[in-house]
Formats: sequence, C-alpha cells, structure tokens
Amino acid sequence: MGKVIVFSAPSGSGKTTLVKHALRVFQSLEFSISCTTRAPRGEEVDGQDYYFLSLKEFKEAISKEAFVEYEEVYEGTFYGTLKTEVERIWALGKTVIFDVDVKGGIALKTFFGDKALSLFITVPSIEELERRLINRNTDDSKTIAMRVEKAAYEMAFQSQFDKIVVNQNLEEAKNDVDTYIKAFIK
Repeated sequence: MGKVIVFSAPSGSGKTTLVKHALRVFQSLEFSISCTTRAPRGEEVDGQDYYFLSLKEFKEAISKEAFVEYEEVYEGTFYGTLKTEVERIWALGKTVIFDVDVKGGIALKTFFGDKALSLFITVPSIEELERRLINRNTDDSKTIAMRVEKAAYEMAFQSQFDKIVVNQNLEEAKNDVDTYIKAFIK
C-alpha cells in the first residue's frame, strides 16, 4: 500500500488552492478525483475536477462497495472516493492527494492509518470564511449561509487531523503545507 495525503477543510478555507500548490511543488503527488452527485460549478470539468455521477449511479457504486469512503454531505448530494482511483495512482508509483470534506478526511485517515497524513485547513474566523464565500461568487446567499453553518460544525473536528494549517496568509500556509509534506513523503 502506498501513502496518501488528505486535505480537509470547511468550504472556502483555501483548501483547493493549497492542494494545487502541493501538486505543483511535489511531482510525486497525484490528485485523486472524487465522485459527486452535485452539478458542476463554474468551469469544473467531468473527469478532471470530479467524476459527476447521477444519484442512481452513485448508489449503485455504494452497493458494489466501490468506495474507500463516501458521504451524503447535503441531502441528496453525495461525495466519495473510488477504490479504483486510489489504485490507479499507486500503480503510477505516486502518493495520492485528496481534497475532501471533513467527514471524508476523518474516514480516509481511519482507513489508511499511518499511511495517511491528514491536514486540516482552516481560516482565522467564521466571519472571514463567510467573506471568502461571498467573494468567490459561486453560490447564492442561501447556499452560503448553509456552508457557513456547516463550517462552524466542521471546525470542531480539527483535533482529529495530524496537522492544522491556518490559512490567514497564503504564503505562510503554503510553507506549512510544504514542510508537512516533505517530512511525510521522505
């Protein structure tokens, strides 16, 4: 079994920005593409950002035990990691990097144990998180309110992760991520 690096965070914490940074810096990492039943946002591409599945397809995969982990994040909206995706990356001789929600991150750490480095990306405050979500301009106000409420709940789980990165200053957060990954993959 190879190694995995798990990035988890409340929506809007800068997790995806830090994952993209890690992928640029470390050639030995390969992004694990998650599955979801939600519709694509903005410029997202099927098979690159996510595998966009219908609810029926997703439930069929659950019944076939095709996932390392999955979660119904919002009612009727599922996210998950296919076992075949992890195996594909390990077959390339690379370390898997995950960009998942907090429950998914905990599930992956539990599944992979010492083979996983779990990083919790957070922001200085809930107010800052709400400001970032509004500025991102990808969701309506109802969705933003739902994400902020969920983020407050998710922040309570940060102690279950190996390392916590506070993304107040992006360059400092990138340096922290680099330090943790270097130590883990050596």
